[in-house]
Amino acid sequence: MNSNNKTVSIHIVTYNSEEDIADCLEAAFHQDYPIQKIIVVDNASGDGTVERIQSRYKADVIPRIMGNLMAGTDQTTIPVSHDEQPPFPLYLLQNPSNTGFAPAHNQAIAASDADYVLVLNPDVTLAPDYVSRLVARMEADPGIGSATGKLLFKVDPGTVDSTGLRMNKARRAFDRGAGEPAKNWMESGEVFGVSGAAAMYSRRMIDEVSVDGEFFDADFFAYKEDVDVAWRARLLVWKAYYDADAIGYHERGWKASGRSGKPLFIRRISYINRYKMIFKNEPIRTLPKTILLSLPYEIAAHGYMLLKEPGLLKAWGSFFAEWGSLRKKRKAVQERAKRGRGKVR
Repeated sequence: MNSNNKTVSIHIVTYNSEEDIADCLEAAFHQDYPIQKIIVVDNASGDGTVERIQSRYKADVIPRIMGNLMAGTDQTTIPVSHDEQPPFPLYLLQNPSNTGFAPAHNQAIAASDADYVLVLNPDVTLAPDYVSRLVARMEADPGIGSATGKLLFKVDPGTVDSTGLRMNKARRAFDRGAGEPAKNWMESGEVFGVSGAAAMYSRRMIDEVSVDGEFFDADFFAYKEDVDVAWRARLLVWKAYYDADAIGYHERGWKASGRSGKPLFIRRISYINRYKMIFKNEPIRTLPKTILLSLPYEIAAHGYMLLKEPGLLKAWGSFFAEWGSLRKKRKAVQERAKRGRGKVR
């Protein structure tokens, strides 16, 4: 299906991903589309993630072609396998601390000049034609800035994990089709956005929606950074697409433990990032309607929170601590959105 010469890089951020990374990489190596490079950014894993990679792929250091992506970052290149030459170049960047999903992926994006970037979770394995199908679809319509396939639960391949993102009128985002039978999602088409678990982004869109050189908002650390990007892209008239024939399998182990299984600081991040996203992206003309429509949810959610999870409210400290930065980002996003409203791609 390689009908063009567009370049693709695959980016994987790991954090204690020892159990998943080998399967993820092997699936990436078996893509039927030529991959320019695969970049793994490890966020100071405490398990054997790095060792698992280095034991499987010989760490033969070559000139550091990626440059100094972050002060203090230890960059190790891994170009060859113990058993055989990998089909695509593989690079490992080791961060001395856990910088978060969003900043680490920004590192990888800065280390690549590919026409298309596939942001991939380490607990996702892809069918061999996943990349080629998405590139073909995006090349057929230059207005598509992001694309995803049908992500299925690895433990239950008949059930959908995500077919993209949707957002309701209260500005709550969800994975489309999550938990539903895969057979119900056979039709491809445009969606609000794509899940960061296995998201293809065009370089043109990355360059246009980035703010101060950041594609993903680094202040988000993790969670809802993909929704934030999707909203920004829509404001600039970029389309997102779901291809039902591109298949991926997602472990998504954290869902099995439920909300109570996630640490409090993670729940705080997920909670406050929604409000950061709304503050930056909601146009002033739609703000009164959004407030009115979201009020019932806000009353119910915060009533529950006060009774059951009052510790979440401390997350507002980070919101106000970043107030100046948020105002600056909102100004940049809204000014671009005004210019983009009359644009037809």
